[in-house]
Amino acid sequence: MTALALGLAACAPAPPATGIQDPYEAANRKTHEFNKKLDSAFFRSDSTDGSGPGPVTKTLYNVGSNLSLPGKVLNSLLQGRPEPAVKNTFRFFINSTIGLGGIFDPAGTDFSLPETDTDFGETLHVWGVGEGNYQELPVFGPSTTRDTIGMVVDFVIDPLGALPDKERIAAGALRFGGNVAKRNMYGTTVDSILYDSADSYAQSRLLYLQNRRYELNGEEATDANAYDPYEDLLPQ
Repeated sequence: MTALALGLAACAPAPPATGIQDPYEAANRKTHEFNKKLDSAFFRSDSTDGSGPGPVTKTLYNVGSNLSLPGKVLNSLLQGRPEPAVKNTFRFFINSTIGLGGIFDPAGTDFSLPETDTDFGETLHVWGVGEGNYQELPVFGPSTTRDTIGMVVDFVIDPLGALPDKERIAAGALRFGGNVAKRNMYGTTVDSILYDSADSYAQSRLLYLQNRRYELNGEEATDANAYDPYEDLLPQ
């Protein structure tokens, strides 16, 4: 298995995708409307005072982000990228101990160890797997064929899955809370896309693909419109 992973990691990355492949648009639009109703009913914040995320939101986000690090470490290793794997490992141990389980972020503020984000969708990209078709998943939202497969594999190979049942369930609940907190941190922008756009489906699709392609290809992206639309939205 290790030899297979190393061999796949040595493969050339998939070339940057261009255009929009959306053969399931009719079904995707129905799922998008379902997701909007779900978001409006359970996740959309009523706060519009522009004061930013509160302490509870920040805490949930920090803890959820910290619990995601073991999976990111594993994916970095599968991609043949030991440096971010080592940095995320140190970040996890520092924030899990000094940071009280990830409530605080001394790794970032005191040790200059920011999180390096990755997932199995990126691992597949590094291994040469193409983007595939655009998809909108129930609850999870925008995705692609490759990223959907990656999401499933991330769940299966998550190192936290080795925890005893109670601890694993608690960790899963905290990570879910972190995702909800992340939605609230970007609340104004998400609301603008979902509820103020003339065509929220097309806008969500465009921004997702542009952002994802930028994450995977950076300056190598060939799409003339490729840029990081969330560059100014990252939490400080």
